[in-house]
Amino acid sequence: MREGAKTMAEASKPILQKPPGYRDPNTPIPKVPKPQIRKQPLPPSFQPRRKRPSLCRICYCFFCIFLLLLTLLTAAAAGLFYLWFNPKLPIYRLQSIQFPRFNISVTSDGTYLDSHTVVRIEATNPNHKKITFYYDESEVRMTVDNAVDLGSASHPGFSQARQNITALKFGTQVKHLLIDDGEGLKLKGQFRSKSMVIRVEVRTRFGIGVEKLTLGKLAVNVLCGDVTLKQLSAGNTPKCTVNLFKWINIR
Repeated sequence: MREGAKTMAEASKPILQKPPGYRDPNTPIPKVPKPQIRKQPLPPSFQPRRKRPSLCRICYCFFCIFLLLLTLLTAAAAGLFYLWFNPKLPIYRLQSIQFPRFNISVTSDGTYLDSHTVVRIEATNPNHKKITFYYDESEVRMTVDNAVDLGSASHPGFSQARQNITALKFGTQVKHLLIDDGEGLKLKGQFRSKSMVIRVEVRTRFGIGVEKLTLGKLAVNVLCGDVTLKQLSAGNTPKCTVNLFKWINIR
């Protein structure tokens, strides 16, 4: 009786309606498929264009190739020239130094130098084949131990054939040159004992001629010295140093 009454009571209860949008938590969530994106072709104005090599790049590549070939041809020609002619640089020797006048006067105002110096340098073209040297005007400067200036002079340009020896004569002078008192006494003693060392620097440019072909000229400095007046008087003619590009010394 009680169970029947309970069933009837439950049946008489009103059924609650679910609110809109209600979702049972026990119900699995359905997977929503992702929408497929269709690729649409770009308009012609937005399509990437294939890059073509520019004219400047092509010209640059051709220029590099031409420069490389020119360098190789120049190196090959220089090598053949050297093997065939075997060119040699000129040889310079300090031949003599003379003093027609050398006077040091000590006054109350100071010590003064008056001198006239004549130097001879021997230039030799040692090449056996038809190689000629062409010289521009040469300038010489003379000093005593790189301290006291004895003046400067110049020599006109000249040409020198193969196996030729040319004597270059320079005359320099200084008048009433003020020098240090101690240096003046030192120079007096060195001049009397012929222990004075004169340094000669010749600056010039010379080119090489092979038959009718003349190559470009090269600037050189000729450095002579490291010998006393007594050694020069005894016939000692030391070879000078040839300086190229300010850092190559050849003797």
